[in-house]
Amino acid sequence: MESVDLARAAAAPPQGGGRVALATAGLLIGMLLSVLDQTVVAIALPGIAADLGGMDAIGWIVTSYMLASTATGALYGRISDRFGRRAVFLTAVAVFVAGSALCGLAQTTPQLIAARTLQGIGAGALFVLPTIALSELYPQRLRSRVQGFTGGVFALASVGGPLVGGAITDAWGWRWIFSINLPLGLLAMALVAYALRLPRPGGDGKVDLAGAALIAGAVVSLLLVAEWGGRAYAWTSGVILGLIGAVVVLGALFGWRERRAASPLLPLRLFADPTLRVALPATALLGALLGGSIVYLPTYLQAAYGMGATQAGLALNPYVLTFMAVSSLAGARIGASGRFKPYLLAGAVIVVLGFALLSRLTPGTPYAVLAVELAALGVGFGLLMQNLVVVAQNAASPADLAATTSAAVSVRGLGLSLGVAVFGTLLTRELQGRAPGAQATAAAIPDVLFWGAPAAAVLVALMALLPRRAQHPTPGEAAA
Repeated sequence: MESVDLARAAAAPPQGGGRVALATAGLLIGMLLSVLDQTVVAIALPGIAADLGGMDAIGWIVTSYMLASTATGALYGRISDRFGRRAVFLTAVAVFVAGSALCGLAQTTPQLIAARTLQGIGAGALFVLPTIALSELYPQRLRSRVQGFTGGVFALASVGGPLVGGAITDAWGWRWIFSINLPLGLLAMALVAYALRLPRPGGDGKVDLAGAALIAGAVVSLLLVAEWGGRAYAWTSGVILGLIGAVVVLGALFGWRERRAASPLLPLRLFADPTLRVALPATALLGALLGGSIVYLPTYLQAAYGMGATQAGLALNPYVLTFMAVSSLAGARIGASGRFKPYLLAGAVIVVLGFALLSRLTPGTPYAVLAVELAALGVGFGLLMQNLVVVAQNAASPADLAATTSAAVSVRGLGLSLGVAVFGTLLTRELQGRAPGAQATAAAIPDVLFWGAPAAAVLVALMALLPRRAQHPTPGEAAA
């Protein structure tokens, strides 16, 4: 019955006469590109270094994109309130495509890093805006199911990135990793330009640029602390202490600014809602757990089982396929019942179990056992991923939908980036004193994954604190 409702919604556009199915496809392609380019480049870094040189700065090819996309994500919701979802999405894709073209043409490592930064500025919108627009295209009863598809796109792109990157690099060279974005980006633009028709939210014309600059500075400083602390610089070094001070000062100034801004980037009234006070930190923690698992599980497969990059990508199918299937199926079930809390609690408990099992891996563990454990983790994340965003959306008033969605998606992206950095620091610590090589890496990664279990236990506690029904009343309900 729910699938019939979804089909009817796509055939008979619910908002502004748009061709919903085509608009949805265009939005999801943009989302796919933004996540894919977080991971697709990593596998090509050796080839890029051999071609362009600058091995000492090669990590910034990944980091520059991550910093730019994370720092700008929160701004796009408010900009789209003022100028409309379609116009801002098209502009962001155009920036992303231009950055991709420049990446493919880069002749030096600094040029490539600059182009990746431009790419990241465009990519900051390409998960936030589709999440907002899809919640407006479809009625609230279908919101969880439709957002479940975006969780599947995230899983597919995150884990499939290295696989796609390796295949393209082997077949045509690393520049094609960026060139392939051009036709896909143009297709997304064409579909959205033709099909997406949403009424403009009608912002007051003011965009809180000062608040955006403050939060971007705080986010970049925090990510650099996580990336450099204990590795590039000692925790007590002047650089790290200065960055920590910048996080504190810029964060405090951001809070001061948001209390006084006429149109704040992040209205502080959102945190008066008991649902959002729980959902937003839970979303950030979920992102950290996602980041740690997505990045280091392929490394474990290569180190422990001697797999190549392509084999490791395929070996993650139990994780990816269960993530995608559960995200879609749970979204349909939850959308029909409106009962989020039992599913979210179950998902958090399963994530605890998944990390606990992965922490017990040994070099002799059969792959079949690992596959079951990966599937368990996929089930847990599938129950949580987009449903947490929908819980936040349902708790927000229509006027705050864009700000709430931007905040949820942005804190998840921040958490993901922090998770990758923190798990990397833990791995560096575990490898100290061990002879370098695949055997040491295979032995260290389960010890790192162990820390995912207590972190996920905090997630269980947060899910228990959620109100039983977290939903903002519609205007009709409010009037009644």
